[in-house]
Amino acid sequence: MPTCLIGPDDPAINFPDIGHAAEDPNGLLAIGGNLSITNLLRAYSEGIFPWYDQSSPILWWSPDPREILLPGDQHWSRSMRKVQRTENMSITSDLAFDEVIQACSRINKHQTNAQNDAWITEEMQQAYIQLHKAGHAHSLEVWQDNELIGGLYGVRIGAVFCGESMFSRVSNSSKLAFLSLAEHLFSAGFQLIDCQFETEHLRSLGTQAIARHQYKKLLSEALLNHAQWPSSFPSGLG
Repeated sequence: MPTCLIGPDDPAINFPDIGHAAEDPNGLLAIGGNLSITNLLRAYSEGIFPWYDQSSPILWWSPDPREILLPGDQHWSRSMRKVQRTENMSITSDLAFDEVIQACSRINKHQTNAQNDAWITEEMQQAYIQLHKAGHAHSLEVWQDNELIGGLYGVRIGAVFCGESMFSRVSNSSKLAFLSLAEHLFSAGFQLIDCQFETEHLRSLGTQAIARHQYKKLLSEALLNHAQWPSSFPSGLG
């Protein structure tokens, strides 16, 4: 069981060390609190993220192992390089954050994977929209003939991007978003993309699992630096 119960009105949560997270369920660290900008940024900077559904209070997690992507590990298959060169497809950043998070919530509500089971609640959506307006959360959008067909969103802290969710309405569009994100973030000096949990989808793109204590070390090092969010994400990368 988690070692920390948090009151709903606590303005600034003092999270326990992530080493105290439960083994079963894997990574559960704390229950309660609220999704203020202060609490969310503190959580991500300590290797913690919220994940819960409408039937439960806010749950805070730090799983072991942790799925990550490191610079140079992103994997472009031949088929993805072909998708990348599609002429009527383009990529933007922060142009449609609200639409991206709403699309992720609608798709995830119909997935059976427990990691995605209706966890992007209305409360979560509004919290991350506020985080985006404050300049801490970002989205990538994939367009085809001016129609939004895929994308992802997450949180930037220091030289780390903490990915939250992605969606795809056309085959491979979320993969294109993720790989383009990796190329441009690592070129801009980002040191780590946090993917939280392993999925077959992510593993095919080059992610790996590391122990939680190793993740904590990488996170601490990356937080010492500040990487600038790229101004553009062109889909044509050569």
